[in-house]
Amino acid sequence: MDQQSFNQQQPHMQPPLNHGGHELFDAHEVIAGIISMLDQYQMYEPHIQDPALKDILHRQSSFVTTLYNTIVESFSTGSKPQVPTQVYEMTQEHQTVYGIKAGAPKKPNASVQDLSDNGLSAYMLGQTKSLTSLLAMTALEMTNPVLRRVVADSVPNFIEMSYETFLYQNKHGYYQVPQLQAQDMALMLQSYAPSNQTKH
Repeated sequence: MDQQSFNQQQPHMQPPLNHGGHELFDAHEVIAGIISMLDQYQMYEPHIQDPALKDILHRQSSFVTTLYNTIVESFSTGSKPQVPTQVYEMTQEHQTVYGIKAGAPKKPNASVQDLSDNGLSAYMLGQTKSLTSLLAMTALEMTNPVLRRVVADSVPNFIEMSYETFLYQNKHGYYQVPQLQAQDMALMLQSYAPSNQTKH
């Protein structure tokens, strides 16, 4: 039996109609954003010098590729995916270095040869942060309960990836964290009191 005869004998498969129109546009935007992240991580990889940053990039790429497949399956079938959302596990220590040290003023690179781990890790952070916001906004307007749950469950993972990259940057002095004077900080930390209201 040739392919044409086989196709004529098969009933035409209708895509699931359990998605709202707005949701379809949002899902396309999410999927396109994830593809963009994965493509750009591939472009960054040959320019990264630090093996620790390269490890972060590889682990995040692998995790997001699996997530991509889960989202695409949920989107195209409207049903529970074979591979559910996973939990991203970062390897950075949870210690932030506070304070600012003087450094050379920043400016745009003159060429691709000027790419550095400082800039590349900043690009990675920018992508995970923007996808975190996009996923959170999209999950609020999903009508398909499976796709909504997959997208919503992905938000904490992108937060964790962003935090991991921030900690890497902070450890190397790329992302410095200023603090207020101790007196000002103490006043702000003590500026709220518990509520005495009870349920009616």
